[in-house]
Amino acid sequence: MMKVTYLGHSGFLLEMENIYCLFDHYKGEFPEWNRDKKMVVFVSHAHYDHFGKEIFRLRETFSEICYILSSDIDPSEYAHAGFSPCSDIISMGPNEEKDVFGIKVRTLRSNDQGVAYLLHCGGRTIYHAGDLNWWHWEEESEVFNKMIRRTYQSEINKLQQEKIDIAFVPVDPRLGEQYCWGIDCFMKRTDTKYVFPMHFWGNYDIFDRLMLEKCTETYQDRIMKIEREGQTFLIEA
Repeated sequence: MMKVTYLGHSGFLLEMENIYCLFDHYKGEFPEWNRDKKMVVFVSHAHYDHFGKEIFRLRETFSEICYILSSDIDPSEYAHAGFSPCSDIISMGPNEEKDVFGIKVRTLRSNDQGVAYLLHCGGRTIYHAGDLNWWHWEEESEVFNKMIRRTYQSEINKLQQEKIDIAFVPVDPRLGEQYCWGIDCFMKRTDTKYVFPMHFWGNYDIFDRLMLEKCTETYQDRIMKIEREGQTFLIEA
């Protein structure tokens, strides 16, 4: 059993038997911690809405903790609020692999900034996209949008042999009618049990929109509907 808590925007807390995984936290309240568990904190890139510096205060709570930060984050960022680089920080660029507390961590290259994360832990597979998405902006050139499409599809194709238990994927309403292209491509090209839409800027109506899209008909039962910050989900896997 895995417990998923939505913290806000692209921030999620995943709790397993012996470990927590915290993804892209910059807002939202934490639950009461089990201090006997280990903690791995993931930051996909340096944008403010994915990288809250208060994550470093978790060192005061967990005796076994590791930070996995994308390589685009400047080390000087660590010094914010009096914190400095420590041995518990690992920097990962695209297409790298690390083993942390028994979790095999693999990165994909984001077509925006930083990385996406794929985790293998205890027979489970978890994907957090960060800002890897099909960013089709009407105001951009055809050349730019074609490049974004190709890079996104290329990265998602790398996941086709995976059996993903939980995925966290952007559905940004600022993209207009194209908001669902990324999640649709992801769900149709991967074998994913449950997907949590994210990066929707507090617009919870996006979930009703997803249920009305013809393209989502084949996987609507696998879309987890988020209704508020702090909401929890129990996932059997």
